[in-house]
Amino acid sequence: MSDPIVTLATSKDLPKLDVDEAGLPDALRERHIEPRIVAWNDPDYDWNDAGVVVVRSVRDYGRDPQAFISWARSVPRILNHADIMAWNSDKHYLRELEAAGLPTIPTTWLEPEENLTKHQVHTRFPAHGDFVVKPAVSSGGRGTGRYTATDPASRSQAILHAQHELAKGRSVMVQRYLENIDRTGEVSLIFLNGLASYRVEKAPLLHPRFRSADQIQEEVVSVSEARESEWRWGERVRNVLHGLIREHTGRDHLLLFNRVDIVPAAPGDPNEFYVMEISLIDGSLYLSLDESHLNRFADAIAVRTAW
Repeated sequence: MSDPIVTLATSKDLPKLDVDEAGLPDALRERHIEPRIVAWNDPDYDWNDAGVVVVRSVRDYGRDPQAFISWARSVPRILNHADIMAWNSDKHYLRELEAAGLPTIPTTWLEPEENLTKHQVHTRFPAHGDFVVKPAVSSGGRGTGRYTATDPASRSQAILHAQHELAKGRSVMVQRYLENIDRTGEVSLIFLNGLASYRVEKAPLLHPRFRSADQIQEEVVSVSEARESEWRWGERVRNVLHGLIREHTGRDHLLLFNRVDIVPAAPGDPNEFYVMEISLIDGSLYLSLDESHLNRFADAIAVRTAW
């Protein structure tokens, strides 16, 4: 009997996967799985012969999300499910998390169809403090900027940033920058096949002059044990998420991977968090940070090839 095939979907910009995932093919071979690495939009690859398709380094999907989702829906065996990725590709999903009772960072949404003037964009920014402008559909922090409300030059740059995204037909998110992120950073909780697996801490990324128009920014990440309160919060998020998945797809789906990003809601409070983001498409799983992360993910994939 031949080894099962797993095709790791990547982008043409990353033909050998992201550096964080470079060890994954060898880890799969050790589990008697034949790995293939193929750009998701490669017209010459037969996706009907792809085995289980695991979506990973598709950092370019935000450039044409409709084409990406159309491709995903054409693939017979893809993880995570295409309908789930369609939902997760647009950060308007944060509204649904909030409606379901999960605290999220307060967000002002600017929509292309509103045809906002420069003055109207200006009035939708915070009056004080720092804030973040980013498109609702993006990958790897592309199109994200941090600005200062009381600095006229910074505010003008933020207006131009928002107008640029809106002119491209993209919804824009405006969020107040949480100052306690500078002290605590963010926490990512990783679930594999529905089970709590590991946790990493991320240092603050958006320094006051941060701009990321088209480049993915490097994160400073460390491994540490999750507090019980964090896993409890992660389970709460996971339960809400699966309820929304059932609502959107008509049935529950076992997610191969699920990364939940949280940040303390207030300095010194270890029990209350904001949900920053849920990553079900190409968010980093920090596989190169610790060998156990790579092995756990490879094991999770191996389980799914046996189904």
